Amino acid sequence: MVKNTVSRTAVLGAVVLSFLAVPAPATAVSAYAASAQNVPQSVAAPDLAGLRSVLSTARRQGAPGAMARVDDHGIVHRVSSGVADRGTGRTITTNDRFRIGSVTKVFSAVVLLQLVDEGRLKLDAPVNRYLPGLLPDDRITVRHVLSHRSGLYDYTNDMFAKTVPGFESVRNKVFTYRQLVSRSLSRPRTGAPGAAYAYSNTNFVVAGMLIEKLTGKNVASAYRTRIIEPLKLRDTFYVHPDTALPGRYARGYLTPDEAGARLVDSTRQTVSWAQSAGALISSAQDLNTFTSAVMRGKLTSTAMLQQMTRWTPVNSTQAYGLGLRRRTLSCGISVYGHTGAVQGYYTYAFTSKDGRRSLAALANTSNNGKVLDTMLGTLESAFCGKTTARRATVPAERQQDAAQGAGSGLIDEG
Repeated sequence: MVKNTVSRTAVLGAVVLSFLAVPAPATAVSAYAASAQNVPQSVAAPDLAGLRSVLSTARRQGAPGAMARVDDHGIVHRVSSGVADRGTGRTITTNDRFRIGSVTKVFSAVVLLQLVDEGRLKLDAPVNRYLPGLLPDDRITVRHVLSHRSGLYDYTNDMFAKTVPGFESVRNKVFTYRQLVSRSLSRPRTGAPGAAYAYSNTNFVVAGMLIEKLTGKNVASAYRTRIIEPLKLRDTFYVHPDTALPGRYARGYLTPDEAGARLVDSTRQTVSWAQSAGALISSAQDLNTFTSAVMRGKLTSTAMLQQMTRWTPVNSTQAYGLGLRRRTLSCGISVYGHTGAVQGYYTYAFTSKDGRRSLAALANTSNNGKVLDTMLGTLESAFCGKTTARRATVPAERQQDAAQGAGSGLIDEG
């Protein structure tokens, strides 16, 4: 059964307008246009039919479920397809919590930028000033770490060279930060400090160490007191080293390297191999609230947001700031946020430059390049609308995520 719903929360007052049982995508878009009085006329409405098509394709390509939520100038669109749990057959919805992988890096970067605002950290100071003797080169600065220009080797390349065996070997392990950094330092560096962008989870393990050294508390406390509580995020948790997701959640399913092999339920794990690089749990609503707050300057000073958005080129459509991605879509619009993968979950979490339109999308599988690339289409549909001619999009960068490795039942939720 297909259910279509578009809802709008008035910015002034507490009036909620719900459009239930919309019979067709065109009607849903018309309802959007009629009610979106506070949306600039030059901004195309999200393409809900396009979102449904993307999620359906991800299902056909091997994702048990997929969903997307768009928060747009007070209007909320929710679309989902498939199941959150293959065992029970429970339908996936945008209310489900999930592991967000490398979107965690934006949280870590925000905390460090807050510490710069407080005068407790300098972006261009050596990491070794705060963590003496940790790194083999005093030229590696905090800025280099946050922009993936430190040259530190990504230890996960070796850890997950074989996807399922690699995962099973660390599923229940608890690492210290220094153990993870040591794994990186056992391999040659990928470049000189300040050289070209080279994505490495090691950088944000170092970021976690900086957070804990400067605050005197663990990263869970820093996330909670500095981001989660101020933004009133109800579904965002850092439970490491516990293995369970609290409340209602989507299970994650890891795709083995062998073609045709059965999916592996990877939901329960410590995520200790990632920690401050990728261990947070959240929801679509919370991610949209968070990415919007970042770009609207609600979490840092204007000066630190400007630093966060000083870009290093990645490829023809992407650039990286300080823990933040910029992606330019086929319609010329740039969006800001991060992608994430942790075993069993692919996440896209992006917002517009003004933070007024945000998308959070999930497919509950990983190590499936086709699904990862397909889910990039959620950005096109959410931010470009129904464009008549979209140029070919660059596939999602494989090393944008925490974990390396390469329909029917569609619902538009109310």
